[in-house]
Amino acid sequence: MADSHEPSSSLSFTSSSYTNGSQSCNMSPSSISDPMPSLEVISLNKLSSNLAQLLIHDGCDYTDADIVVEGVPVGIHRCILAVRSRFFHYLFQKDEKPAMKDGKPQYHMNELLPYGKVGHEAFLILLSYLYSGKLNSSPANVSTCVDNSCAHDACGPAIDFAVQLTYASSIFQIPELVSLFQRHLLNYVVKALVENVIQILVVAFHCQLSPLVTQCIDRIARSDLDCASLEKGLPYEVAERIKLVRLKSRGGDEQNLVADSPRDKKIKKICLALDSDDVELMKLLLSESDVTLDEANALHYAAAYCDPKSLTEVLNLNIADVNLRNSRGYTVLHVAAMRKDPSVIMSLLNKGAWAFDLTPDGRTAANICQRLTRPKDYHAKTEKGQETNKDRLCIDILEREMWRNPTSDSSILSLAMADDVHMKLIYLENRVAFARLLFPSEARLAMDIANADTTSEFVGLSMPKNSNKNLREVNLNETPSVQNKRFLSRMQALLKTVEMGRRFFPNCSEALDKFVADDLPDLFYLEKGTVEEQRIKRKRFKELKNDVQKAFDKDKAAKLNQSGLSPSSSSTSLKHGTNHRNVRRQ
Repeated sequence: MADSHEPSSSLSFTSSSYTNGSQSCNMSPSSISDPMPSLEVISLNKLSSNLAQLLIHDGCDYTDADIVVEGVPVGIHRCILAVRSRFFHYLFQKDEKPAMKDGKPQYHMNELLPYGKVGHEAFLILLSYLYSGKLNSSPANVSTCVDNSCAHDACGPAIDFAVQLTYASSIFQIPELVSLFQRHLLNYVVKALVENVIQILVVAFHCQLSPLVTQCIDRIARSDLDCASLEKGLPYEVAERIKLVRLKSRGGDEQNLVADSPRDKKIKKICLALDSDDVELMKLLLSESDVTLDEANALHYAAAYCDPKSLTEVLNLNIADVNLRNSRGYTVLHVAAMRKDPSVIMSLLNKGAWAFDLTPDGRTAANICQRLTRPKDYHAKTEKGQETNKDRLCIDILEREMWRNPTSDSSILSLAMADDVHMKLIYLENRVAFARLLFPSEARLAMDIANADTTSEFVGLSMPKNSNKNLREVNLNETPSVQNKRFLSRMQALLKTVEMGRRFFPNCSEALDKFVADDLPDLFYLEKGTVEEQRIKRKRFKELKNDVQKAFDKDKAAKLNQSGLSPSSSSTSLKHGTNHRNVRRQ
């Protein structure tokens, strides 16, 4: 397969070493410069181009049958497919009375495949090869993801498209393409996340690609992928083979392969009850054993495999940690993001799932969804009355959750203001910096709770003495993924700081939001402009400080007894004011 970053492959109908028998007898070293080989290449290229024209609909339709792929009829010429593929040769030969539509035989792709799927774009690439002998590049809208920071060398859509091409080439009996695509999948096995290797192993098993099967099993066996993922995603014999490899690597033997511990058996019973959507049975099993929902990773299991209604019932029991991490470091929301079901994601968020938690490799739940979503699906328009675009909906829900106000429906940061991670980070840095400027003690308390070290966008707000590194400094030795993880970790701490502030000082936070959103740009430069403009800005800054002070007094009156804060801590610093000369960008 030609990746989006590689030039198209080109394979001709015949070998370039073809020669006429009489010419072979008379061949001599002096005839190497004979123009016939060049003429043959020209002729083959011309034939290839001419046949490729048959696939271009220019008002003349010479096709004599249709193959319906994903609801779209694709016109074909049975004579070409029959001589290029043994599969189609036997199909057209034995099918004496195919279904007819508009006077042409019609075949449905899902009826031609014994398992798996082949999408419209993958079939068009295969069809073009059968006609022209040339392999086109993979369309970016189905072989890349919507994460702009992804190299698309091993993301979900890239792997899925390669799997489709491999599967189609095998089913339609085009051995040279099977060999080519198998090499691409072998490369993906090394780079891909282990959970994405599952689908590669499935197609390798069904297509009997032994080298690919062996490498996939070795990669998965060495990973920490749980047994439930193996049993749910793989044929039984393949899953058992992986378990055996793991057992032997630990010095065990085949006789002990099925010997689950009593604890494992209890966990399996709980998962089986969830599979059956029987929450009452699950509760009974929990009451009769010493295993808890958290110990069984029951929420992870339900978020990945069970009916959304069953997950909601389990969540409503309020006996499990919705932000628990499993042995692989994934939260329940991370697992739900892999499933890409909006109702599952919403159920978890409504129960307090934290959208900014990171996987061990630095991805949020939104990042996980992005890496699994094709541009074609993300940008697909939903017609009236049709099902909602689930791929985009999952990403939008998670992104909105990351920036929403934890105590109201207003957003912390509008998506229009936040075009990228860096802009979001700068906004939050400014938001927290102004909180420290206007009421330092309370802001410091919120930052301590959130474990957020101080960084500042303002000259007048000092950096910690032991920290001379600005978050925006460029480290040439730092990879983009490491830098992104650092940014996201910082944003997580800042968001928790804002959340703490809203929880304990809601009125003050609301006034501060208005202060930052409405007046921040002008107030950065209080000494810029004419004398009159400076006077107006200083007056406005004083008014905003008074608004924040009034809001803070409301919070202080309501929360003084609970918080234990000194009434003079921030009010003193705020009433006496802060020199406006310090409120300026670096």
